Amino acid sequence: MNWLLIFEIIYLIMLVVVCLRIIYDTRSTTKTLAYLLLAIFIPFGGMLFYFSFGINYRKRKMYTKKLIADDSMSAKLKEDIYRYSKYTFDQSSADMQSSRELAVMLVKDSQSPLTAGNEVKLLVNGEHKFPEVLSAIHQAKHHIHIEYYIYEDDEIGAAIADALIQKAGEGVTVRFIYDDFGSRSVRKKLIPRLRAAGVSAFPFYKVIFIALANRLNYRNHRKIIVIDGITAFVGGINVSDRYINNAGGGNKLFWRDTHLRIDGPGVYYLQYLFLCDWNFCANDKLQPDALFFPRPSSPAVNGNKVVQIAASGPDSDTPTILFSLLQAINLATEEILITTPYFIPGESLLDALSVAALGGVAVKLLVPGVSDSVLVNAAARSYYDDLLKAGVEIYLYNKGFVHAKTLVADRKIAIVGTANMDYRSFDLNFEVNAIVYDNAIAGELSDIFYEDISAAGKIDAAAWENRPAWKQLLEKTARLVSPLL
Repeated sequence: MNWLLIFEIIYLIMLVVVCLRIIYDTRSTTKTLAYLLLAIFIPFGGMLFYFSFGINYRKRKMYTKKLIADDSMSAKLKEDIYRYSKYTFDQSSADMQSSRELAVMLVKDSQSPLTAGNEVKLLVNGEHKFPEVLSAIHQAKHHIHIEYYIYEDDEIGAAIADALIQKAGEGVTVRFIYDDFGSRSVRKKLIPRLRAAGVSAFPFYKVIFIALANRLNYRNHRKIIVIDGITAFVGGINVSDRYINNAGGGNKLFWRDTHLRIDGPGVYYLQYLFLCDWNFCANDKLQPDALFFPRPSSPAVNGNKVVQIAASGPDSDTPTILFSLLQAINLATEEILITTPYFIPGESLLDALSVAALGGVAVKLLVPGVSDSVLVNAAARSYYDDLLKAGVEIYLYNKGFVHAKTLVADRKIAIVGTANMDYRSFDLNFEVNAIVYDNAIAGELSDIFYEDISAAGKIDAAAWENRPAWKQLLEKTARLVSPLL
């Protein structure tokens, strides 16, 4: 009996310590309550779950995102970015002027420069992206930087690997970062083959069995290619055959996704992100120089698009991507078009969308008809009630699986990137979005959105409200743990 009492006292002390740790360490109130519920109502299992998945590495920063060690030089660069961004803004169109708050926020928050003189190309689905990627790789002269969450050892993965090996043989420096969890299929064969051919390849935050659990949360979800510091690719499409929709219908599931090709100074911040990630993964000390950041060509050569990059992760002081999305939504006065495969928005984003819709802005949301996660799908649907009551139109894509992560505001601002609208993307993973302040690109992305919703079913608000009570209960229950998904 005494042993049982001692055990209970030890458990109680452990529980109190863990609860205090959760309260002190977790920034989100909603997430704090979710972890407390788990710790209190699931003996030992809840505490284990928190220490495996819940420790706030953002507070401790996995690494310092700083390339220049000299503080005075770093301060001068910061001033140059401010001055360059202000000049870009002052020379921009009236439509760009209406997006001032978003542009200024990104410069102040993360020193992401507002860049002009870019050429931007929307790439819809893998069948359009990969030929562009292979063509750009074959034209590389100095370096190729490639960073992916999922890189599969399949047909397209092998084709890109062959191109990288060829360029390495020609003397081009090739650096390759792969997420050790998302790209686990390449570790045994493809990575050794790349290394043997002269490609420098490193995993991001290597998964070691004993530390498997707490490292699965903080993954590199970015998809970045930078070639010679002048051409870049960014968006939602990983390197995998599943993203290519064969003309003959060979794929079992149609995969709908969006990517961008950028040529011009808009590449610089993507290059900066890659170099920071590279120094972390490879334990290297690459420094910015003219080969990584070449002087931009004349705007007449590259184009006239204004581009800015939003990036965040456990290396950030703030959830920059979430802030940028909130700002874009707040700036809209006519229409907001959102496509996302995972929609667990949190209170701030939910309120922003509801306020916009109630204020007369046409808000349309496209999500998968069927998600690849039953629990995530149920949690996402629990948020639809509030949005539908506010007047948001919600469409369920039924042609296949929609994996694109895009937002268009007033056909002026186009956002394409890697971040889903969920807690994981905003708080746990390394993500990156490209923002294009351009009517033509925003208009093209809007047209693509309307083409997509022609293959989707619109949720009827009245019918949704009257769906079976057991479904509502399941969804509301899933919502309780949505901050942890």
